[in-house]
Amino acid sequence: MTEDIVARVLRQWQQVHPGLDTAPMAVIGRLNRCAALLQQATDAPLVREGLTRAEFDILGTLRRTGRELTPGQIARETFASGAAVTKRLRVLEARELVVRRADERDRRVSHLSLTEEGRELIDRLIPHQLSYEDALLEGLGGERRAELAETLAELLVLLEGRLGGLQP
Repeated sequence: MTEDIVARVLRQWQQVHPGLDTAPMAVIGRLNRCAALLQQATDAPLVREGLTRAEFDILGTLRRTGRELTPGQIARETFASGAAVTKRLRVLEARELVVRRADERDRRVSHLSLTEEGRELIDRLIPHQLSYEDALLEGLGGERRAELAETLAELLVLLEGRLGGLQP
């Protein structure tokens, strides 16, 4: 197997600080690097549609839940701040992909849903996006993907339990 950039970084740290336990960096450094590379790569099809990943996530959230959501619910589902969701919703509303309905009891609360155009866009995009992402993972066989997904799920549950309630 060829050496990745993180292996070089770990070796450099060992030269500067022999005996330093770089095992956490071996995992987190690789996860961060993979996340950055995947973010760049997986956003390419979305950019062609004039969407950011965050906007795509909002459309996908509204589609997969199949019901109206408040901006707060969208923020929780997409791991975004309320301010970020508000900004993204303005863009999606201006493109007529999302529609806002005021709550009947509390006018400060709004409920969001996909327009027909928004539903058609996400329904058209999601199969292409998944196919593109499948191609990115082509070098890993099905069994290795399943193992990796399971290991990442374990890590995610662990981190959500430890960090999920912490606010910066």
